[in-house]
Amino acid sequence: MSVLSKLRESLRRGQVYRRADFLPLSNNVDRHLKQLVEEGTLTKLAGGLYYYPTQTSFGAAPAEDKVLIKAFLKDHRFLLTSPNVYNTLGVGLTQLYNTTWVYNHKRHGHFRLGKLRYDFRMKRHFPKTLSEEFLLVDLVDNFHYLVDENYEATLESIKRRASRMNTKVLAKNIREYGGAKAKKFFQPLLAGAA
Repeated sequence: MSVLSKLRESLRRGQVYRRADFLPLSNNVDRHLKQLVEEGTLTKLAGGLYYYPTQTSFGAAPAEDKVLIKAFLKDHRFLLTSPNVYNTLGVGLTQLYNTTWVYNHKRHGHFRLGKLRYDFRMKRHFPKTLSEEFLLVDLVDNFHYLVDENYEATLESIKRRASRMNTKVLAKNIREYGGAKAKKFFQPLLAGAA
């Protein structure tokens, strides 16, 4: 069996691979990866990052965000979010954004992976999953990134929304995940609830 055949047999559909994953299987990994890309078996997403697509009736499906980001970071500790999720809080936000934020511990900056761009943001602390309390805290810290929003009216809506939340859970999210802006903004609300 040829090296190229062994490489093909080792692949699993829907998985994202790093160049290093093929080193134990190939004596000339760059040449073999180039061949697999040229024949259409693998799709090159970025330098050293490859995807073995799942085929659907509409063609090749894109890599799942979580699989892609995990391979890119070589880490499972990250949180995918977007400024669009702030709209679910009911504080009057209306804009839609074409960006995905990746809170993580390793990378910072904009990266194109395949056809999509991701905004990687290094944060010391973030939860495993999104919650309304975290989103409210995160919104205050990131409000300056949002465009065309009524600043004063939105801040008043955030205060009203916060007053309807479980104060202990909100305070925990502020302590654990809030930046300086959020801690300053929510301090009077928490002081009044103490």
